[in-house]
Amino acid sequence: MQVHTPAPAPGFSNANTPENQVPYGYPQHAPGTYQGAGSYGFQAQAMGFPGAPPIQNQPIMKEGTIWMPIPPPLPRCPPGLEYLTQIDQILIHQQIELLEILTGFETSNRYEIKNTLGQIVYCAAEDTDCCTRNCCGPARPFTLRIIDNLGHEVITLQRPLRCSSCCFPCCLQELEVQAPPGTPVGYVVQNWHPCLPKFTIQDEKRMDVLKIIGPCVICSCCEDINFEVKSVDETSTVGRISKQWSGFLKEAFTDADNFGISFPMDLDVKMKAVMIGASFLIDFMFFEHAGDKQQRIGVWQ
Repeated sequence: MQVHTPAPAPGFSNANTPENQVPYGYPQHAPGTYQGAGSYGFQAQAMGFPGAPPIQNQPIMKEGTIWMPIPPPLPRCPPGLEYLTQIDQILIHQQIELLEILTGFETSNRYEIKNTLGQIVYCAAEDTDCCTRNCCGPARPFTLRIIDNLGHEVITLQRPLRCSSCCFPCCLQELEVQAPPGTPVGYVVQNWHPCLPKFTIQDEKRMDVLKIIGPCVICSCCEDINFEVKSVDETSTVGRISKQWSGFLKEAFTDADNFGISFPMDLDVKMKAVMIGASFLIDFMFFEHAGDKQQRIGVWQ
């Protein structure tokens, strides 16, 4: 009797061979819950990569979700950042919160971080309390936890409470990026400028590595908004952080945003992680608004 062979999963040459199984397996242990990532739940999963440990506490996602295959550990690479060595583009999709749409009550932000094949690389969740979210709004301090395929927290973003207007140049925005949690690998620091959103990407020693320059007028109306990533002297373009146009209904009635990040394949993975952190800071500063709230259109507002 002939055995039917299913078609391979997207992004894999043969979904039936153990070394190419999609890392979304069958439960091996009793489901558990990981408490460190806000609203995301995690359950134990098995995995078919030879020599790799079974996936524990894998984030529970909707059926059919495909995770990026787990790369092998690399020397001098923070654990969990090995994924970033294999990609030069990242897509960040903020999840739509129905409660927030219906009531206007600010809920914790959640995100999926994907590669260009649509495979999930990380998921992320904001860790703030209800009072902070609804009293401080987009200017709120936050801790954002980024979780990998194994359910491990691999990147932590920490934003202190700072001023969000260039009218106060002594207290501008800053974001610390830790990988793994507790170990700073870089910073995103807002620079004072009379009309342009400008940021500096720094390494763990506070040395300037890259610059980010946005447009003078930030208005998401039917087109993408690009923040150029440049060399320290601002003479060459290294990459780009783009707020992608999501369509009229989504833009008007939700604050769920999509971002695309491009960077050189050979860029230090720590700086790639800091660029991911920069996109979240830019989102909160300029695009974290609901349909009934006024969007910031520049550094003065």
